[in-house]
Formats: sequence, structure tokens, C-alpha cells
Amino acid sequence: MSNYGSLESRVRRKSLLDRVRSAEDCIEFFKPGMDLGWSGFTPAGYPKAVPIALADYVEKNNLQGKMKFNLFIGASVGVETENRWATLDMIDRRWPYQTGKDIAKGINEGRIRMGDKHLSLFAQDLGYGFYTPKIDIAIIEVSAITEDCGLVPTSSCGVIGEILMIADKIIIEVNTGQPSFEGMHDCLIPRKPPYREPFLINKAGDRIGTTSFPCDPDKIIAVVESKHRDKGRAFAEMDDTSEAIAGHIMQFFADEVKAGRLPENLLPLQSGVGSIANAVVGGLAKGPFYNLSVFTEVLQDTMLDLFDSGKLRCASSCSLSLSETPGFPRFFDNWNKYFDKIVLRPLSISNAPEPIRRLGCIAMNTPVEFDIYAHANSTLVGGTRMINGIGGSGDFLRNAYLSIMHTPSVRPSKTDPTGITCVVPKAPHIDHTEHDLDVLVTEQGLADLRGLAPKDRAQKLINVCAHPSYRPILQDYFDRACKETLSKGVGHEPQLFDRCFKMQQNLAVNGTMKVKNWDINIDLCE
Repeated sequence: MSNYGSLESRVRRKSLLDRVRSAEDCIEFFKPGMDLGWSGFTPAGYPKAVPIALADYVEKNNLQGKMKFNLFIGASVGVETENRWATLDMIDRRWPYQTGKDIAKGINEGRIRMGDKHLSLFAQDLGYGFYTPKIDIAIIEVSAITEDCGLVPTSSCGVIGEILMIADKIIIEVNTGQPSFEGMHDCLIPRKPPYREPFLINKAGDRIGTTSFPCDPDKIIAVVESKHRDKGRAFAEMDDTSEAIAGHIMQFFADEVKAGRLPENLLPLQSGVGSIANAVVGGLAKGPFYNLSVFTEVLQDTMLDLFDSGKLRCASSCSLSLSETPGFPRFFDNWNKYFDKIVLRPLSISNAPEPIRRLGCIAMNTPVEFDIYAHANSTLVGGTRMINGIGGSGDFLRNAYLSIMHTPSVRPSKTDPTGITCVVPKAPHIDHTEHDLDVLVTEQGLADLRGLAPKDRAQKLINVCAHPSYRPILQDYFDRACKETLSKGVGHEPQLFDRCFKMQQNLAVNGTMKVKNWDINIDLCE
């Protein structure tokens, strides 16, 4: 028995106690090539005991590359599971998002077949059977199993409902190593078209479902006790650049309130992950705005600061994506302060376009880079190297009241002291088009692009967002592109396709994005 109760107290469907097994005893259920569905969304609420036992078994018996599976999970999960599986060559297909150095390496080396997808679409498409007609084995972490076999999730909802719809067999991990989250969730499994119904969420804290997911007890083949805590998402420290970006956004919010385009308590906020997102939320904790609400997909550590400031009324999310330390311990130590202010929803609801549009969410996310016409790349460095995936940024940016993307103007480089520019003539991969974005921000400044034609957008982004070292280079490109395309009557959005990627090519060949000129020569620096 742990400090948070026994397995027997958490499993209220007493007939299931006859199916209690150790994680190691479950290995016999798994065969190479199976389609597996896991709970979890970011490193929160994911199964640990059984995936770790499987990895131990593969490593001990030298089965690397011989025991591979297809993983369908709401988003990324802990490094001790999926990243370790990648090091042991246990993953064939992986949908729709991941984090971890080794799994990203496997994807970019072609050993792991990853599919990238808007997360809200992945959730519903999984339930429709688009990726696989059935999940061979689902592994679901829960806080409790109710008397009627309802599964109460832990720190995230992910795609549990959709997995249960198509799962053939189910293994339940009951986590007694942390408090039960029962009562925090708003669980709902959307029906398939043409019977799908609207999600009637009018305020961020509204509930439309139940506190557990219904589950067919006949599908449950094992109940495993787990005491593993979530590894959590490492806390991203703020720096001068992220603080400057947050300052620009705070001023923008104040100006929008003064202009009457935002209420004094703003509108429900969505914030991505990373140091900039933390800085923005930190700015709100210190800022003049009160009675705030959050409708997002992940809650990071700084959201606890916002609660503690007394300025955040409620938060809706898919995942409690806190850090392993100090995030989760802080949350558990102050359980009564936070518990009734948070609603955890399934991915298909937290990221659904309908409530995002209805609530008028303010979406804020970080791209790899954006170009002078406001197309943004969130996923592929250099247009080819996958980092994590698009995640839920597109779900929010395409449907928000205000769509904001923030990035440093330059990122560090070993070969150029200034760094790599994040404002380029043309993004080598586009996840978010110019049609989706309202505001772009770097530490240099904030560009409000609403109502601007393409060439006006380009000039503003060069003037306001580009780093001073790159500003004249970008201006020279833009002037040349305008002159050449307008002279031919094709200049609505000027580009020179024989030169628009010259910065990226120069980086690959010469280690810098500072091209000397835009002429076409074999020597890219000349």
C-alpha cells in the first residue's frame, strides 16, 4: 500500500482483481508488429510499468529490431518509455507526435515511420479507424476503476476514448504512486458522423461529459499496479530574449483592451510549451489583467504561478504537463488549491475547432522560423529534419480570435556568432500559412499583420521582427524580388525561386546565413 491508497481501494470493480498481474507477466501478450494504443499526452498520464518491462525484456534477450510495434498515442510521452523503445529499435510506426533525442534520430534516419498530424484530427481519425482498423492492445494508466468499469485517467486524457473504441484487448495500469485525479476530468467520446453532436462549451470551465471513460470489462486482460511518477516536461527557464517577447505581447494586450478589441480580462488563453510560453504566462502573473481563464492543451509549471497570483480563475487542458520537479510535487503539496480550478479533457475536445472559435481563444505558439510573408515552419529544420511534430498549434492558430507566433529573431549557431535567422525569405517547410496568423513577435518587436497585404506584411516583418544583422540582407532580397516580379506583372507576393533558399544553402555550405549578395553564382558567398 502506498501513501495514496492500495490497489484494492482504487479498483472498485472487484471482479477485475482476479486479473491482477505483474508487468513482467504481461509480456506474453505482445507479439511483433502489433498496433498498440497508449494513454498519455506529453509526459503525463502515460503507462510506465508495462512499457518499461517490455524494454527490459527486449534488452535482456537481445531482441532489438526483432520485437517492433506501431505506437498510437495522443502526443509525446516519457523518455523512459518511447525514447528508450527507440534506442532498442522497438518502434516501427509512430503517430502523431514525439519528443526525445533518440526517437527523433530514428525518424530522421528512416528507421521509424512517423506520421505528423494536427492533434485534434488525429484523435477523431484514430477513432474512425483511418490508421488501423483495430488496436491490438491498449495500455491505459488510470487513477481508479469505478464500480461500472469506468476508467478514471491520471494526469492527462489524451486519446483514451478513441483507443477504447477500437481496442481488441486492454491492459490497465492503476497508478497508486500518486493521488487519484478522480473528479478533475471531463470525459466524452464523440460519436461518429452523421451522429456527431456539438460540444456545448461556452466558458473555459464548462463540463459536458463525465469523470471517467466507459470500458468493456470483457476486453481487460490484465490489471497492473504502477507506482511510477510522470517524468514530466523539463521546466524551460526564461531568458532575456523570452522576457522581451513577453513584454511585447503584454503591451499588445493592453493596447487591444484600450482599443476595445479585448475585454479587460482578455479572452481564454492558449499557450504552447517552452521558455517563451513560460515568460508570457509569467508576464501575465505579474501583469494588470485579472479574472483570466485558460483553454489550452498543456498546463506548464508557470500556470501554477498564475493560479497563485490570484489572477487565473480556471484552466481547461488535455494534460497536466508539469515538470518532474518542482512541478508535480508542488501540485500535489497544494492539491486543494488547484484541484477544483482545473478541467482535463480528451484531446478531441481540448483541441476541437468548435469551442476554440466559440470561446475566442488567444493562441500563442513558437515556430522554428517564419518567412517575410508570414508562413511559419513548426516541424522540419531545414525543411527535412523532423524535430517533434506540429502538435496542437495548428488546431488553435487556425481557429483563434487572435493567432500569435513568437520566436527569437536568431537562434544560436556554432559557426556564426550572430546565430541563424528565424526570419527568412521563404520557409523551407510550411505548417501555418499566412492565412492563419495575425501577429508575429520576436525580441526585436511585435508585428500586427491584420489587414495588411503581402508586400506590406513583408516590409513590416523585416522592419520590426528581423535581427539588425539580417535586416539589410532581407531588405535587399525583398527589393530585388519586387523589382523583378512586378516588372513581369506577377508581383502580388514576390519571390525569386532561384534564390529564396540561398540563406539555407549558404548555412549548409559555409556555416552562415549571411549571404554576401543575392546574385546567382556557384560560390554561394559571392
